Amino acid sequence: MTDSWVNSAERIGADLHLELSGPGGRRAALTRALREAVRSGRLAPDTRLPPYRSLAADLGVARNTVADAYAELVAEGWLTARQGSGTRVAAGVTPPPGGRRRDAPVPVPEKAASSRARGPRHDLRQGTPDVSSFPRAAWLASYRRALQQASNEAFGPGDPAGRIELREALAEYLARARGVRAEPGRIVICSGFAHALRLLLPQVLRGPLAVESYGLGFHRELLAAASVRTVPLPLDEDGAQVGALGRERAVLLTPAHQFPTGGPLHAERRAAVIDWARARDGVILEDDYDGEFRYDRRPVGALQGLDAERVVHIGSVSKSLSPALRLGWMVLPERYVDAVLDVKGEREAWASALEQLALAGFIDSGSYDRHVRRMRQRYRGRRDRLVAALAERAPHVAVTGIAAGLHAVLRLPPGTEGPTVREAARRGVALDGLAGFRHPEAVTSAPDGLVVGYATPAEHAYGAALEALCGALPPG
Repeated sequence: MTDSWVNSAERIGADLHLELSGPGGRRAALTRALREAVRSGRLAPDTRLPPYRSLAADLGVARNTVADAYAELVAEGWLTARQGSGTRVAAGVTPPPGGRRRDAPVPVPEKAASSRARGPRHDLRQGTPDVSSFPRAAWLASYRRALQQASNEAFGPGDPAGRIELREALAEYLARARGVRAEPGRIVICSGFAHALRLLLPQVLRGPLAVESYGLGFHRELLAAASVRTVPLPLDEDGAQVGALGRERAVLLTPAHQFPTGGPLHAERRAAVIDWARARDGVILEDDYDGEFRYDRRPVGALQGLDAERVVHIGSVSKSLSPALRLGWMVLPERYVDAVLDVKGEREAWASALEQLALAGFIDSGSYDRHVRRMRQRYRGRRDRLVAALAERAPHVAVTGIAAGLHAVLRLPPGTEGPTVREAARRGVALDGLAGFRHPEAVTSAPDGLVVGYATPAEHAYGAALEALCGALPPG
């Protein structure tokens, strides 16, 4: 005899699955099932059990069967029964070792747990904005408006291209702020740059893919896992040497602010790579990861503005707002839109419709522009403080690249990169060495350096982070 019952959350606050099996009749089976649920931790202390009538109806047994099972477990100390409070799991019941609830935290040694909770004292790793500056009030207001004004249709399956409201808002914003030639029908919403790569390669675009010789190893690993070979392009102070492009049909670039070395793609090379794409019937993937954040002049317009049919423009809010939102976009040449949507599928890996609507309202209301301007000023101040601290404490260490983005590269004396990263870690400073971003097949290598994410710490912690960083730098 085996019966299953899944209790409604309305009765006890959580689903409960019981298996009535074994010898002795239904009362004995129910008693065993409840005892095991308490012993294993599936029924936590003080959980209220259903009334006799409800449980009997769900299980298809007599009320007396449930009453007798409850009474037996009360007598054994597993349950308690009080007038007005119903029947509950006894507060003193503790699951034995090995009977931990599945949703309970795994025990961690105290020292390890404390270290993990704290993390590094000073986090200067690249790639993350100052998350303490997320515009909570403005975002909450936009989300509430989206929730209140959303049509019933917005809660259905939706469009794999993304909410039309967001695509329209992005088309206007990207044209105005980044010089992108876009219309809503060419925009596909995704969850970020990595998701865009997964959608494009190798199903829509074929490898090999030319890439800059320095970049995120995570992206190279993602492509390698999809059997896409990457071919490194040399870099210099003018960006990627696009004249070295060979028989590839696609190239991935960070033209506004090369990641991580920090230079923009020179105007002549911007024109040259467009000419290459036209001659080869190729395509350029433009990673515009921090294009809004230029501090010494107006941001350089997107490469896509030179030829909308040869460039896939990819952006996200991971640097401007927060990586937790998981919202990004592709502005595609017309010939790729249907193919990308086919790969994305009817319901595959969609971003939340409500968050899309909230971002659309956030952009349309001007809140996004105001936030970007505010953070542009803050990050410019952070970079200026870094430069000033180095000039005072370590004048032999230069900041390279343009004044832009959320990170800077510090040029180090030869042979000092590894020891400096280790010394920084000893002082509680987390940061990256430049060598970790080098393509394994790159022919040339950049000098020793550190990639310092000056946007990551909260404002109140930045001064101490700079002090610790300067203390870890090699002597001149």
